[in-house]
Parts: sequence; structure tokens; C-alpha cells
Amino acid sequence: MLVFVALLAVAERSGFSRAWIGTLFLVATVAVYATIGLSCRTTDEAEYYVAGRRVPAFYNGMATAADWISAASFLGMAGVLYLQGFGGLAYLLGWTGGFCLVALLLAPYLRRFGQFTIPDFIGERYGGVPRIVAVMAVLLVSFVYVVVQIYGVGLITSHLTGFSFEVGIFVGLGGVLVCSFLGGMRAVTWTQVAQYIVLLIAFLLPLVWLSVKQSGNFLPQLTYDEQLQQVTRMEEHLRNDAAEQRAQAALERRAIAAQQKLADVPAAMAEDARVQAERIQALKAEDAPLRRIQQAERQLALAPSTEDEARTAYERDRDQSTQQARPLGGMAPQAEPFAAGAPGEALDRNARRNFLALVFCLMVGTAAMPHVLTRYYTTPSVAQARNSVGWSLLFIMLLYVSVPALAVLVKYEVLSSLIGTPFDQLPAWIRRWSKLDSGLVRVEDINADGVLQLAELRLSSDIIVLAAPEIGGLPYVVTCLLAAGGLAAALSTADGLLLTVANALSHDLYYRSINRRASAIRRVMMSKMLVLVVALLAAWVASLRIANILQFVSAAFSLAASAFFPALVLGIFWRRATRWGATLGMLSGLAVCMGYMAANLPALRGLLGWAEPAADFRWWGIDPVAAGVFGVPVGFAVMWLASRFGPAPEPAQAALVDRLRSPLAD
Repeated sequence: MLVFVALLAVAERSGFSRAWIGTLFLVATVAVYATIGLSCRTTDEAEYYVAGRRVPAFYNGMATAADWISAASFLGMAGVLYLQGFGGLAYLLGWTGGFCLVALLLAPYLRRFGQFTIPDFIGERYGGVPRIVAVMAVLLVSFVYVVVQIYGVGLITSHLTGFSFEVGIFVGLGGVLVCSFLGGMRAVTWTQVAQYIVLLIAFLLPLVWLSVKQSGNFLPQLTYDEQLQQVTRMEEHLRNDAAEQRAQAALERRAIAAQQKLADVPAAMAEDARVQAERIQALKAEDAPLRRIQQAERQLALAPSTEDEARTAYERDRDQSTQQARPLGGMAPQAEPFAAGAPGEALDRNARRNFLALVFCLMVGTAAMPHVLTRYYTTPSVAQARNSVGWSLLFIMLLYVSVPALAVLVKYEVLSSLIGTPFDQLPAWIRRWSKLDSGLVRVEDINADGVLQLAELRLSSDIIVLAAPEIGGLPYVVTCLLAAGGLAAALSTADGLLLTVANALSHDLYYRSINRRASAIRRVMMSKMLVLVVALLAAWVASLRIANILQFVSAAFSLAASAFFPALVLGIFWRRATRWGATLGMLSGLAVCMGYMAANLPALRGLLGWAEPAADFRWWGIDPVAAGVFGVPVGFAVMWLASRFGPAPEPAQAALVDRLRSPLAD
């Protein structure tokens, strides 16, 4: 990998085309994954579902880390820390803490149980009805998660090749399928080991390079506090900068104007069209550059054509302008634990509650995520399953302790080198990313002084990592390397998720519940076909351009926690847990979690046809992505009550608990 990067770096210095460098990174890395996937093809049931239970703890830990370090972790987490500062640490704490729960409560016992899937355990422990509920929950959680990964694949592939976002999704989808289609878990395991190596090198190399460039330090994980202090001083200066305040005032006026337009949308549409047409005529009259005229004409052509579209656009403009009009462009101060709430408060109590709620949901969701738990079926023994959790944490830690450093180093570059740049001298990467998707990067001279202010810059959290080398002025080959790492992260997680969905449908739904006489080869072939179908469906949904990938992943963790954690933990540690207790507990936890999300997410309310609520529906101000903080306790309570006061479990189910809880020395 290092030799390959060095050769392309030499090629770049020799004048090799950037387009060819990006394409070579894409083709070469996917070719390696495809070679491993093809060489591991199998139709054996145990090999396909659980890699023959022959994966050593060290390599299973590496594969689990790659499976875990998804597009959200690799691409989104540094971006969230860049935008939210201290608040973004909830993701690091929650996700790493979840593996402690896996090691203590679940992994050794699930390996002792054996079999192939998480619904397998639910069905064996509780019976047929809970198995069906578990399959439905696996489909819901894993499909939401895999759509996000394929969105990341499309974003990276289009960046590397220059294809459109939609074409990039389906090109990248081929890379997903060659890893999992023929070899199942056996192929996925060994491609994930290779993908972990790629993504770790890809993340650490630009991080170290940026650190050496800024401070001369080769260990940014230990020394980035120097840059953090400088960022804090820059933020204080920007709070009092006159040009920033003028831009903020202009944004406040824009927010007020957008609110006024909502009072009479048809009249506002007509007025906007008239003003834009007059602007185009004025540009032509003054013989303005053709680029500006074409941009104005494109804005007129893309203007909303219906009243509903215009209302949505005005609401979005109002909300975005209001956010950007806040100090620091709406970003939280990097080193402040919780942004100040009402005047006079030392901290925002609502922010603190949301921080703790999100940590809880991510921890419990990690311990209940089906595609992660399935990995511990693949080790040779219970002891190695327990050890592989430790290796997983080590390999994940190597990346996670680096994420806060990258966020701070990128923010230092933005504040020191980009802010204050004249608009006609802005770097080329801004134009390139905004052309790919205007929601990723947006700049506008709001106060008309010809100089970029922080309030005039909008960077999506999804591109902070991908654009970090360009922001820091590093060679293009480093940008391609980072994109290849992001692609490895997205592919590795997508592979595991697709396999989890397909196996749940073919093994748990078709074989266990519909046709118990289906042969092993038939079940494996059905799983392969389902991988293809689910992948194509997820790619279509991802092509609708879902934004803010980390938020959607967080929602998936709340759903997994509410559906599975009570049933798994009580199923292992409480002999009295029963079929109806598990069924009602899973359904009630999911219902509370999904209902809270639907009631508080405008997109879901619109999809369901619900009216806008008369008042804020949030309980204690908790954000909908942390809905699991309500779903998990409800699931535990309902399961306990239904099991305690319902019929006793069957003797075979109680005996399974005794077998799982016997000494785990083997």
C-alpha cells in the first residue's frame, strides 16, 4: 500500500493527470478487494454464514474494526467535531463504550450459542414469533445503515472519478458486491482485513502531514492541544471582528425577509422571478463576465416552480440564515464543553442532556447492532470471541484517538488560511466540491466586501475529512489516498450489512419459518440473490441524496438498541424471560423509538402525512436521534412485566440459559 502511494506521488510530481491518479486509486483498491472476494467464493453453509468459525481473534478484531469504522465514522465524525466541538465527543465515547458492553454481556455467550444470526438466537431462546419480529427489526436497522454507507460510496466514487453522484453510487456498488456476493462472510472477513489497513493508512498519513506542516510534530494525537489553543484565540477574535458582524447582520436580515415571504408565497415567487430577471438584464447591460450571467440564469431556471417547493425553500433559507447569523457561523466553540444557553447560565442543560442521551444510545446500540454481533460467531472458540473484542477496541482506538486531532487541525487551516481570502482568489477545491453538490460547500459574499468571512462559508460535516488535504494544501495524491480510505470504510460496513440482511431473509425467514426442508446450497444461493436485490434497492434510496450521514446512523443505533438490547441481555441473564415478554418488549421499544422520531422529524411527519404539532413534542428536550433513551427502558419494563406475570418459559428455553451461563473457559 505504501509503495503504491509513493509511486503515484512520484507520478503526480512528473505531471501525471489528476483524473488518472484518482481513477487508479479507485480501480487498484477495488481490484484488491475483488481478488480476495473471488478467491474466497464458497457455497458451503458454515463458510458462507460464519467463515467456517475459523477466524483467529487478531484478524477477527481487525475485520470487526473495518466493519465498524463505517462511512459515518471515517467521513462524518471529524466533521461533527469540527462543527460541534466538544459535543461531537459523544460519538467517540458512545461507540467505544459499546464494545465494553459487547465484551461483558454478549460476545462470549453468543459464541457459546453458535448458529449463524442474531434472529437465530432470538428464535432459539424465545420461539417463532420473536424470531419474525427480530428479522423485521434487522431489516429496518440494517437497511437504514446500509443506505448511508452506499451514499458515502457514491460521494467518494464521484469525487475520485468525476462521475455524477448517481453514477458514482452504482459504480461503487460493484465494489460492494464483488466483496460479498460470492464468498459471504468468508470473503467479507478477509476483504475487511485489507480494507482496515487501507483506511488506517489513509487517515493517519494526512493527519501526520498536517501536523508536521503546522507545528512540526509527528504525534498529533498527543500534541494537538497547541493548535486547539490557537483555534480558541482565533474564535475569540472572530467573535469581535467588524466584518463578521456585518455578515451576521446581513444574514439576520435575510432570515427576516424569508419569514416575510412565507406570509404570501405566490407573491414572493413572482417578486423573486422579477428581481432575478432584472439582475440578469443588468449584468448583460454592464457587460459582466459570462460566468456570472450564466450563474444568474441558472438560478432563475432552478427557482421553485410550485408553491409547496417555494415554501420549503423559504423555510430552509430562513433556518440556514438564522443558524449562520450566530457567532462563528453557527458553529460551537471548539473547546467549550457545552455552548451557553440562556443569558447567565454557565452551560446549556439541554445540550448536556442530549450529550448523555446520545452516549447512552450509541453504547447500547453498539451492543445490539446485528452485523457487529454476528462477527463473534466466526471465531474458533468462546475465549477467542472474548479476545477479539479486545483486538477490535485496539484497532478502533487507533483511528478514534486521531479524529479530534484532525478536526482541530482542519479548523486551524480554515481560520488561518481560508478566512480573509478575497473571493477571486479562493482555492479550486471550493468550486469543485460545490459543483459536485451545493449542499457540501457554499460560499457567498453576503456583506459585499469581496473577502470571505466565516459567516459566509458553509462546510458540510460530510466533506471535512475528504477535503482536509486540499484545505491544508497537501498534494493531490494524499486527497486520493484519503478518499480510498473512505471508500474502504464504506465498502467494509456495507458488505457486512448486506450480508446481515440477506442472511436474515434467507436463513431466518425462509428456512426457519417457511421451508425447513430447503437444502444448504439453496439457502446460500438465495442469500446471494438477496444481497444483489437489497444492494440495488439501497442504491436507489441513496441516490435520492440523503444528507448529514452521521445523523441517520445515529437513528439506526437508537432503533437497534430499542429492538434488541433488552431481549438479548434478559435472554442470556434471566431464565424467566418468555416468548411473549420478548415479543411485546421488542415491539413496544421499537414503537416508542420510532414514534418519537416520527413526531419530531419534519421529513418523517411529511412522509406519514402528519400535521405540524401545535407544541414541541420533545421530552426533556431530547433530540429524536437519541430516541433510544426512551425505547430501551420501555422495552425492558414491558418485557419484564409480560414475562413476570405471563406463562413460564418452556423447559428447553430455560435450559439454553443454563448452557450459555456455564463456565466460559473453552
